[in-house]
Amino acid sequence: MRIGELAARAGTTTRTLRYYEARGLLSARRDAHGHRTYDEGDLRLLEQIRTLRDFGFGLEETRPFVECLRAGHPKGDTCPASLAVYRRKLAELDALIGELRGVRATVAAHLARAERAVDALAAEALAPGGPGPVCQLGGQGL
Repeated sequence: MRIGELAARAGTTTRTLRYYEARGLLSARRDAHGHRTYDEGDLRLLEQIRTLRDFGFGLEETRPFVECLRAGHPKGDTCPASLAVYRRKLAELDALIGELRGVRATVAAHLARAERAVDALAAEALAPGGPGPVCQLGGQGL
């Protein structure tokens, strides 16, 4: 198949395919007229790359999976190098999850403090002679 057909079937662009070719992730063969030609194996490589990219893997992180497929394995993740990338990605995700939990705890603490402050201001406003509301949203008092 030609580059346009492969791009359409893979759900990408010809520009992306040329980029992958330049990076050594995709190998084009040339027909008698010099046009790039591809086969079903190339489509499998692109599907593997796209799946990993959708999961947040960097383009270079897909290389071991592509090489595993090129080596004749039925799946791109059955080679030791692919497993190592999975392990690194899981460690990276675990670290990010830890960071996000910390950020969430900080935001929750700020919200709780702000809600207590708002409640205190509301209680003062209800007291006789207490201050009036001072918060504004869009130029109108609350």
